[in-house]
Amino acid sequence: MRYNVIGLMSGTSIDGLDIVFCSFKNNNGNWNFEIKKSHTVVYNKIWKNKLSYSHRLSAFELIKLHKDYGNFIGENVNIFLKDITEKIDFISSHGHTVFHQTDKKITFQLGDGANICAKTKKTTISDFRNLDVALGGQGAPLVPIGDKYLFSDYDICINLGGFANLSFEKNKKRIAFDICPVNIAINFLSKKIGKDFDKDGLISKNGKINNFMLKKLNDVSFYQKEHPKSLSREYFEKSFLSILEKENLKIEDSLRTVYEHIVIQINDSIKDKKSKKILLTGGGAHNKFLLELLKEKTNHNIFIPKKQIVDFKEAIIFAFLGVLRYEKTNNCLSSVTGATKNNIGGSIFLAN
Repeated sequence: MRYNVIGLMSGTSIDGLDIVFCSFKNNNGNWNFEIKKSHTVVYNKIWKNKLSYSHRLSAFELIKLHKDYGNFIGENVNIFLKDITEKIDFISSHGHTVFHQTDKKITFQLGDGANICAKTKKTTISDFRNLDVALGGQGAPLVPIGDKYLFSDYDICINLGGFANLSFEKNKKRIAFDICPVNIAINFLSKKIGKDFDKDGLISKNGKINNFMLKKLNDVSFYQKEHPKSLSREYFEKSFLSILEKENLKIEDSLRTVYEHIVIQINDSIKDKKSKKILLTGGGAHNKFLLELLKEKTNHNIFIPKKQIVDFKEAIIFAFLGVLRYEKTNNCLSSVTGATKNNIGGSIFLAN
């Protein structure tokens, strides 16, 4: 059976909406995929503001934005589909995370699947995290099942997005967890000097490490927790922002310290393993200075795939999660999230 799927992803860095058209085929239990088209809809200032401050809205305003963002997604998918002649089986959308407080069993992603379905007239699968959270899991990370089936040639998969996360196989189980903030912290600091991000790490490269701040960052309680564990905007704002803002350093020094912190935490997460093949993806994989630091600190072999996979890997995997949901096959692993059992997440909105 072959599936033609549109995968959608919007990350915590609020860069844009990633859209990918993928074809998936199962050959005797081995999944293969092909990327047929991809595009990022860069958010304008209006949408950046709407998404950035969505957690401060009233209940009514949040529901309205949920619908409006679903319409926005649907409209952009329609534009994306204009020159595609192949039949699309369904759309699979992660949405944009607003709340993720698993201790309260709450997770919420903007982008109503019903509105996406209505706009595109295509069956839409969304809301992948809620069932796992209801089952006592973290609802994150969800990408590892895609790592397991689509990128099994690598020993470890690391994604450098708003947060860094990794996954690997251990004792025939997939293990995965969030590591530390990455672009959410880098972009926050960069914006203080009028930059959306630190291109190639050039701002950080001119800074000096502040050992006092570095120690405080490395002492954040999250790093003492055992996996499964996940990070969120809320945790970043509560536990990291006060450290970044309190020391009153030059921005380049704060950034350089954050880079060192990122590299230390990633290396700590993989240091007990023998030399491995690491697949590195996500926006942070384009940061030349960050890559230099990572390669200096590790004995592992770091592989960076073609740009299309670096940029769209999460959208590809959410398309794949939709395939598993459609087949009524587990797409969320309890060994990763800590839920009481493996589960099949995702709400389906059928286009008649």
